[in-house]
Amino acid sequence: MAKTIRVAAVQFHAGADIDANLATTLRMLDEAAKSEADIIVLPEFCNHLSWYNDKQHCFDVSVALESDFLQAIAAKARALKTYIVVNCTVQRADNKATGSSLMYSPEGELLGDNTKQIYIGHENDFLEKAQTPGPIVTTPIGRFGLYACMDGVINETPRGLALRGAQVLCNSLNSFASDESSLHIPVRAAENRVFVVAANKVGPLVPEEMIGAISAGTGIPEKFLCGAGESQIVSPEGEVLAIASLDQEEVIFADIDVDEADHKCRSDGTNVFSQRRPELYQAIAQDPAGQPRAEGSGVESVEAAVLQSAAKGMNEALEEALQALPELVSEGIGLIALPPLVGAGQAQEDLLAAESFSLRAIDALSAVCGKAYISTALVSRNDAKQLQYCAVLISAEGLVLKQGQIHRSERFAWSALSDSIATASLSIGNVGLLTTDDTLYPESFRLLAMAQVELAAIALEPLQTWELQTGLLERSAENRINVLAASSDNAMGKSFITSLQKDFTVMTPWEERPFDGLLSQPIWARMEAGESVLRAKIYPSCAENKEVSRNTHLLDNRPWELAQAIVA
Repeated sequence: MAKTIRVAAVQFHAGADIDANLATTLRMLDEAAKSEADIIVLPEFCNHLSWYNDKQHCFDVSVALESDFLQAIAAKARALKTYIVVNCTVQRADNKATGSSLMYSPEGELLGDNTKQIYIGHENDFLEKAQTPGPIVTTPIGRFGLYACMDGVINETPRGLALRGAQVLCNSLNSFASDESSLHIPVRAAENRVFVVAANKVGPLVPEEMIGAISAGTGIPEKFLCGAGESQIVSPEGEVLAIASLDQEEVIFADIDVDEADHKCRSDGTNVFSQRRPELYQAIAQDPAGQPRAEGSGVESVEAAVLQSAAKGMNEALEEALQALPELVSEGIGLIALPPLVGAGQAQEDLLAAESFSLRAIDALSAVCGKAYISTALVSRNDAKQLQYCAVLISAEGLVLKQGQIHRSERFAWSALSDSIATASLSIGNVGLLTTDDTLYPESFRLLAMAQVELAAIALEPLQTWELQTGLLERSAENRINVLAASSDNAMGKSFITSLQKDFTVMTPWEERPFDGLLSQPIWARMEAGESVLRAKIYPSCAENKEVSRNTHLLDNRPWELAQAIVA
């Protein structure tokens, strides 16, 4: 039986006046109540903007659980007879404060108290991190998980909530970054097959009287010192059901069937939760300080290309590639990514014929690749002589790198699985590969990043639009890895290349481009309609910089201590 509820997200500005902020919050809750929403999600730091003179100031402007501020929110939940998720800096014992999301029931009862697991930049100077994973709040209208802003730029916090049973993730943001809206929010929904309700700020995120001086001192244009808006509601398929404006107070809402979030199977029948491999993810929940890290390659740039093919047969696709490759090799292209030369349907039709073709393809590609490396997907045998689906990298010497499929999927049910991530340190950088269905799992890319992979080639055969439109781009951004996505011809999107920016860390001087409001999104070169070749320069050495802001490193500061749900 469907359980349809109405969810709402509210965006507004909060400044340095706590009483004024409370008045705005209550006013916007009344506005949201006109939608007759069952649950209303508010932005991050509703009590005070995230700007403090010192740690004592942060504590002083924070609110206690029994404070008038939060009691007014609880009273409003009772009056409106709705669930409310509000995020504030909260006073705790020993003169400490936390950034926490709080969920109140229609009776005004505090149901959930979830502290942020990873802070960005200066927030680390003032606020205490979570010591335990956030609760799953079970209610008559569904199961909810709470998180805030930077917790969703990386995958671990939302992933843990979804694995522990949350159907709806409530994300409170205080973000200037446009790519949180375009990438991280929708991908957190799609990869976990849950609903996400995300509420962001608008207006200045710094003291209004200081915005000009701060802009001049940091080189960040004033508009990027403001909340980026675009609060949104996203379905388990990654579809944006409602989205707010960039810069206006607003309420958005949508009707959702929360039980859809319990269905983790995609169109080929693969259950993307039951086919996870926690035994392979153990390093994700281990202290980065104790983990050896491979050396960066030091390779500054590489010319790369992706080929697109409309050929339907294996032999035709290979011949098409063999005709196009010599020109690219002569141009000095270092890495050329091909779509899968063997697709799921072709392998299922005649597995032994696909294996025989794959052996011929490796020889043929090796004969024409010169100094370039060529990636694709084929059928091969593992050390135990079992057939498996593999992403491969080929050079003039033959097969250089082979990555067998690591997650079982229904359309490749015949494939033996590999039990590790394979990488290679080459003249073009530290290289990793993934098969098409392994890209569905955020853990796969996290393991690549932890192995110091700088560029990843993916031969993709997508089944869902989010894979090409947001998924692989977000994987590149979240992990700071250059990605070549070579897709089979399909209606879901086109092949692309991502190139990491040299200017990345927020609040440091940017030398090659102006600050543009993108927190982590790389340069995105996409294949245009009718094109068969896409060329772009990628930057392997840029993958070494994963510090998004001071004390916020995408790997070293991940909440590994709280990732037990991922490895259980």
